[in-house]
Amino acid sequence: MGFAINTGASAFKAFGTKMAVSANNVANVRSDDFKRSRALFSQGQNDAVKVDISTVDTGGPVEARMVDGQTVVQEFSNTDLAEEFTDQIITQRAFEANVRAIQTEDEMLGTLVDIVG
Repeated sequence: MGFAINTGASAFKAFGTKMAVSANNVANVRSDDFKRSRALFSQGQNDAVKVDISTVDTGGPVEARMVDGQTVVQEFSNTDLAEEFTDQIITQRAFEANVRAIQTEDEMLGTLVDIVG
């Protein structure tokens, strides 16, 4: 396989992981005390795309309410839906660009084989 295909295959996996992390954040947006996660890309071995997942420990919105005469403070999820949806669109476009790069290398290799053969 060519360089772009190897790198592209690891990028597919990385983008899938990033989308799964974002989907988990969206699914838990209404969960009390949920802390969102982030997928960060870096360069791995042999130019592969490596994904590191970390938890964002910032506080979410807080609500104080009375329960049985006691004040109870409840922290909600720190997930921002607008940010998550924007990240999902960016991830989708990056995935599509990655597909196009692999298709281009495949076409180039096909043309090269036709010329040599």
